[in-house]
Amino acid sequence: MRYEDDVIEEVREKNDIVDIISQYVSLKKRGSSYFGLCPFHNEKSPSFSVSREKQMYYCFGCGQGGNVYTFLMEYNRLSFVEALQELARRAGVELPQGEQTPEEKRQADARVTLKEMNKKAAVYFHYLLKSSRGGHAMAYLKGRGISDEMINHFGLGYADIYRDDLYQYLKKQGYSDYQMKESSLVTIDSVKGSYDKFFNRVIFPIMDVNQRVIGFGGRVMGDGEPKYLNSRETILFDKGRNLYGLNYAKRTKENAIILCEGYMDVISLHQAGFTNAVAPLGTAFTPNQAMLLKRYTDEVILSFDSDGAGVKAALRALPILRENGLRGRVLSMKPFKDPDELIKEEGAEGYRKRLEESEPGRMFEMLVLYGQYNQKDPESRTEFIRAIARKLAEIEEPAERNTYLEAAANRFMILRKDLEDLVNRYGMDYQYKKANEQYKKEPESHEKKQEKKEQNHTQPQRILLTWLTEHPEIYPYVRPYVNADDFLNPLYHSVAIMLFDQLEQGQAVNPARIINQFTEAEEQKEVAALFNAHLKYETSPEDRDKALTDVVRKILLTSIEEEMVHTGDIVRWQELLTKKNKVQKMQLHMN
Repeated sequence: MRYEDDVIEEVREKNDIVDIISQYVSLKKRGSSYFGLCPFHNEKSPSFSVSREKQMYYCFGCGQGGNVYTFLMEYNRLSFVEALQELARRAGVELPQGEQTPEEKRQADARVTLKEMNKKAAVYFHYLLKSSRGGHAMAYLKGRGISDEMINHFGLGYADIYRDDLYQYLKKQGYSDYQMKESSLVTIDSVKGSYDKFFNRVIFPIMDVNQRVIGFGGRVMGDGEPKYLNSRETILFDKGRNLYGLNYAKRTKENAIILCEGYMDVISLHQAGFTNAVAPLGTAFTPNQAMLLKRYTDEVILSFDSDGAGVKAALRALPILRENGLRGRVLSMKPFKDPDELIKEEGAEGYRKRLEESEPGRMFEMLVLYGQYNQKDPESRTEFIRAIARKLAEIEEPAERNTYLEAAANRFMILRKDLEDLVNRYGMDYQYKKANEQYKKEPESHEKKQEKKEQNHTQPQRILLTWLTEHPEIYPYVRPYVNADDFLNPLYHSVAIMLFDQLEQGQAVNPARIINQFTEAEEQKEVAALFNAHLKYETSPEDRDKALTDVVRKILLTSIEEEMVHTGDIVRWQELLTKKNKVQKMQLHMN
């Protein structure tokens, strides 16, 4: 569907990018921009920048960037039209009826088809569970204490023992082999034939926050492997950005959300009245999942299994929660293995009591350390105190550090002054180490060196575009010498045309509007980088003139030399040579 540029721009202007992105990423103002942890790669220090002035975002860590459309497309896996429609709905803009391009129609049809197929598959699996064919799967669920109400509530199902059962069903529903293959529900193999991904398994439909079935999980009946199996990722399903049960948990009136390990934990807790329980989808907890939770709560209680794997999972999850602005607590289930066992023995009240007694994340980390040392051995005890001090030294906020210092001294019977002295010493070491890490450089590969060499030609083009964006007042001094055709890089050439047009008309530079003209994600990233580069711009008149002259000269010389190489006209070659000599002697002066 193609909408007019004016409509696209109207919708963009009515959706402030800071307001939109802050619904997904915790942002803090720093100078004129807002910073947070990048949702597109794992990082510990915020390098994700959002500019209200430019109406764009850029990550200095991974290079992802764009405008508000780009963000929604990348984060929520939407097409451009879907992102436009979502933003129009938010802003109360009524979109005109437009016509889809062939590619847009193909993508939209694929998403609609997959949604419909997933829904039909979920209904079919649920039917099988209730039929005689699903008797042993139903017996398994009943044996686990799952009520009919919960079976219906979560839409649980059964994948039959026959390897092509779902394939045959979907084929009768009119779906092609290609569509079924793209859904990840069926494998189409020229040698082995067509067979279902899930067979002889209890099925857990996975829903997004909007109650749409986006994938499936399956628990094998019997001793087969793997015990649990999930759908592969599709245009709808990204397991690192979704949480099982969040479609229900988001409505909770509780202050915190409970994060547990798997499907059965979530169902057991919901059945016991804890409708704020969710679980990752067969992977370790991710920053994207933390950011998703941040939309609904400020506190997460970890309710992982009490075994070693559960402790490790909690230790991995706690820093991720902190980095995304969430308070983390850890519930102890000892001596029971999981929430289901605990509730069966102590009831819902027993579990709620443990929720209330859950340990703050940092205290849990210190308690784990406590168990790793022999507290009766003086040397081991001393190493433990040092480990605690190093842990406390990592807390950057003074008030929080002092609070935990006091709590640790009391809990582990350590003299407060001794612990404080150690924390101060390790704190200096920690800050020094942190600062040094910023300057570490990996040895450059041959490919990297070659890339640098190739970039020497494009760098002046990039610099001038950035300067013109940040300092449009230099345009009148540049325009007599440089035009858009002098930008040989195709992408920079396109940007230059639009940028020069805005400047020629006396308009304020509008980076977000320029980004709208590019459809490829990589192109949007590179354009965003142009508008977010922090380049030194000389302030003294002499230095400024020299820097500007140098950049313009390099652009012109590259353009002239490129034409000299390819021209076969001797007269034109002589003209270019004369022009080159003049450029080498040129001087720009901004009065």
